[in-house]
Amino acid sequence: MNIGPMLNLYPDSLGGTLDDVVDFLKTEEAEGAFSSCYILPSLYHADLDRGFSVIDYSLNKMYASGETLEAIKKLGIELKLDFILNHASVLSKQFQDIIAKGEESEYKDFFINWNEFWKDCGEMTEQGYILPEEKYLKKMFFRKPGLPILMVRFPDGREIPYWNTFYQEVNYPKVSAQELMKAADLQYMQAEIIAQELSMGCPEGKKPADILQEIVLERKAGRLTKEQITTIWNYMEQHRYYLGQMDLNIRSPLVWEFYKNTLQTLAGYGAKIVRLDAFAYAPKEPGARNFLNDPGTWELLGKVTDLAKPLGITLLPEIHASYAEGTYRTIAEKGYMVYDFFLPGLLLDALERRSGEVLVQWIREICDRKMLTVNMLGCHDGIPLLDLKGLLSEERIQSLIDTVVSRGGYVKDLHGAKNVYYQVNATYYSALGEDDKKMLLARAIQLFMPGKPQVWYLDLFAGRNDHAAVQRAGAGGHKEINRTNLTCSDIAAGMKKPIVQKQIELLRMRNRFPVFSANAKIVAEVNGTKMDIRWQSGSEEAVLQTDFGDYSFSVSIRDTSSDTEYFKYDS
Repeated sequence: MNIGPMLNLYPDSLGGTLDDVVDFLKTEEAEGAFSSCYILPSLYHADLDRGFSVIDYSLNKMYASGETLEAIKKLGIELKLDFILNHASVLSKQFQDIIAKGEESEYKDFFINWNEFWKDCGEMTEQGYILPEEKYLKKMFFRKPGLPILMVRFPDGREIPYWNTFYQEVNYPKVSAQELMKAADLQYMQAEIIAQELSMGCPEGKKPADILQEIVLERKAGRLTKEQITTIWNYMEQHRYYLGQMDLNIRSPLVWEFYKNTLQTLAGYGAKIVRLDAFAYAPKEPGARNFLNDPGTWELLGKVTDLAKPLGITLLPEIHASYAEGTYRTIAEKGYMVYDFFLPGLLLDALERRSGEVLVQWIREICDRKMLTVNMLGCHDGIPLLDLKGLLSEERIQSLIDTVVSRGGYVKDLHGAKNVYYQVNATYYSALGEDDKKMLLARAIQLFMPGKPQVWYLDLFAGRNDHAAVQRAGAGGHKEINRTNLTCSDIAAGMKKPIVQKQIELLRMRNRFPVFSANAKIVAEVNGTKMDIRWQSGSEEAVLQTDFGDYSFSVSIRDTSSDTEYFKYDS
């Protein structure tokens, strides 16, 4: 297993396209620093959530081509790519076919019909969806307020609810007077007034029925018949369109055919690791939490593994759960790679408290359990904190939150529930107080952690919190604080900074020496403010000595049989 450093970025993060990323990796300054590259899913044909709402898994022509991916592989760099098991975009061919054909669509069971799922488990509402009984609702895990449904209009005018865990948006097109004249037998002035009211009200979130009721009550368009009102309302509803991510029905054979074809596509791109995003939401059944269902989650994972193995793909299940729940242990025991979401918070805690005690405990557990991890500092989402429950006290976690927020970060709560925190959004550099010594020490420790180090591109360039990007993104745009795209000139300027050059030197060291292998023996010790981590493989030994008192460290790599020193670094 290749556990060398992995660059993590969007295809447009460095320069604007993946070709620019290739150019960066080819530079003398960056050459040899990375053995893998994790490209986020805006690589694909997608719409929302910067790639995590996939229309299909063809390449995004704005950012990449097959030739570009081949160029990365020719550099000896392996790819890690995403596969979103739980959902697909409403713009996917499957969902668009349902909208166009309704019951006649071959894909009508490709997504989850809410009413069929909850049949005999609740009462039908006036709005046309089943409200499950309280005994079911109280067990469920919700990502947003309200029931996770999207009402979808079929060609025959029926409204059918489909399961929608994540984002949804319903929009209406701007309508012209001429269209309404033809549709509802209106005079021009009537049609013009109604078209203006609809075109102003719908973008504000008003429903066509409410706007039309107001027009009738206030007689804004003169006398209108019930038939005309109904015709206009039907016209608007028939032409409404959606954005969002619709949950897939894993009971459908067509979904499993889609899974198989997608994995084959990703293998064709050269993916060696495939991160399974949001997969724990996919298995659903009445009476379950419908997140991380047991045994459904593990049965799904096993079936996807059977599809991936013949393709030479290693799966990386992505689950955020607290340390106390022990989900990470279950993943490891089942033979999968574990996403080390604990390290970012543990490192922040160690640097702020000037003690690596808990960090050493975590290193020892990874080694004792023989877990293969992928670790990180920053990433596209944020700094995980929910995961630390059980490793750190509530008071220490809250102290971390307060520290990062005081340095310009944002707290992300789960659908607004007080104290149900999920992550803090900040660049890792800003979370560390924009302190070069802390950043470099954090990187050195990450590179000596067991597992495969994943490096967020903005951390590499010591990126600061981008509050202007958050403001531009508007409501829900907190993640943009750590997603700043760098231009080619930004990259050139950044490569001249000592904090960048020193990180690359350490990354090249981690990637170069065979002592950093999956089979190496790793020993970690702590004494007051000092912490040492030692890797041993054959006669080669790598040692990191740190002091949280002044954030200093040293690295040495030598052959113990000949006492030959290969590498030496002092901060």
